[in-house]
Amino acid sequence: MTTVAFIGLGHMGNPMAANLVKSGHTVLGFDLLPDNLETARANGVTIAASAAAAAAGADVVITMLPAGKHVLSVYEEIAGKAKPGALFIDSSTIDVDSARKAHDVAKAHGLLSVDAPVSGGIGGAAAGTLTFMVGGAADAFAVAEPVLKPMAGRIVHCGEPGAGQAAKICNNMILGISMIGVSEAFTLAEKLGLSHQALFDVASTSSGQCWSLTTYCPVPGPVPTSPANNSYKPGFAAALMLKDLKLSQEAARSVGAATPLGQHAEEIYAAFGAAGNEGSDFSGIINYLRDATREG
Repeated sequence: MTTVAFIGLGHMGNPMAANLVKSGHTVLGFDLLPDNLETARANGVTIAASAAAAAAGADVVITMLPAGKHVLSVYEEIAGKAKPGALFIDSSTIDVDSARKAHDVAKAHGLLSVDAPVSGGIGGAAAGTLTFMVGGAADAFAVAEPVLKPMAGRIVHCGEPGAGQAAKICNNMILGISMIGVSEAFTLAEKLGLSHQALFDVASTSSGQCWSLTTYCPVPGPVPTSPANNSYKPGFAAALMLKDLKLSQEAARSVGAATPLGQHAEEIYAAFGAAGNEGSDFSGIINYLRDATREG
């Protein structure tokens, strides 16, 4: 099987690396936080002394990092030390421009590369059911696909370098907007005396149906696995939703696209986070809307 270096073993990276180990790959891991390294070691990951050391022994290098500047810094550090012809997979969610620059760094060192951000949250990472949105040349995608499969429920080749990040940004803008819309509907229903279950039963089989309602319902009860039933502990934190909405608006400004709902969603999540809710699940936005209703 393939030797994979996994750099960035946080809430998403650790379960993803664990699934690669379970599928028979040798995984060399590195992270800056000792606790993350201990979790990875317990999951069967061999800990490397540095990102460069992990990359030097790997056929495939996967990065899962906070922002574009971190990805570019790591690529600059490790690209010259990687095996000739190795594949670099970046599964971070970053801006499209940084993603394309990362591809350029890899290409300059004779490496294959794809940008492959994910959707599915911590639960999907643990279950191996993530959706990978992949950007990159066809030959790089062909090499990446079998490596991604143990972590994936679905893998979509979205196009050339940067296309995976573009798809992720657009998808999560939809998600942020739709969660606010679903939360507003439940807040209104409460004021009108309509039960949560009644609204769910109607909307989930009618024109209001969407993922934010049927899979991630923001009120307790109708969808037992949603964070609303666990005090809004995050599967996907509000701070990460705000990050993605900011990326969507940066992208919109860069190409002159009108996204007024995306802009407003960013403003609402910024206010939600500023009120001390960065670590809450993003579906907890319903509580912010309830408070706004009471204040109004």
